[in-house]
Amino acid sequence: MAAVVEVAGLRKEYALGNDRVYALRGVDLTVECGEFVAVMGPSGSGKSTFMHLIGLLDTPTEGTYRLEGQEVSNLSTDARADIRGRRLGFVFQAYNLLPRTSALENVELPMVYAGVIEAERRALALEKLALVGVPQLAAHHPNQMSGGQQQRVAIARALVNNPGLILADEPTGALDTKSSQDVMRLFARLNEEQGMTIMLVTHEPDVAAYARRIVTFRDGVITGDATNDRRAA
Repeated sequence: MAAVVEVAGLRKEYALGNDRVYALRGVDLTVECGEFVAVMGPSGSGKSTFMHLIGLLDTPTEGTYRLEGQEVSNLSTDARADIRGRRLGFVFQAYNLLPRTSALENVELPMVYAGVIEAERRALALEKLALVGVPQLAAHHPNQMSGGQQQRVAIARALVNNPGLILADEPTGALDTKSSQDVMRLFARLNEEQGMTIMLVTHEPDVAAYARRIVTFRDGVITGDATNDRRAA
């Protein structure tokens, strides 16, 4: 397998008045192509900071980060935005769908920014909506969908540019139990059947149970990294 994520000595510090806050204290981690990794830890553990760095939403104070073999630790703002649009897919707790826009148009949006022609955008968006199980919602607006349906549309949107890595930040945090299970089964299926590499932040053990590997953060360092042999069905 080829490594999708390789970080070494990753540190992140913030100035808080005259004090320094050490969010990450030297993290080493490799994620191979096709892995499904859950990132866990209590509030303040550094897991969210780590995911922001992996998503190129911030830059580290020290350390290196290679994404699909390319060093991306200290790129310019524009270069980071370009890579985010082409090589990363994001799924958020709050869905982040445009309210006055149909599911189809929401899924098309990353391709609009990428300059994909309209006919191709539509075909790919319909394909991804079908892949996540909601092709019938193409013309619906977010207020006409349940939370679970909105999250499936958000996942379809994350997939349209065929990213090398899907980053999901508490993707079930706003969902009821059944919808959470449905969304996590979808992630597991995308990983197993499509070979997609997924990193997911969660504080819920029953959500992390769907991943193949669980990485635990505490006080800015990794305190656990284990294969999940009892993966949820």
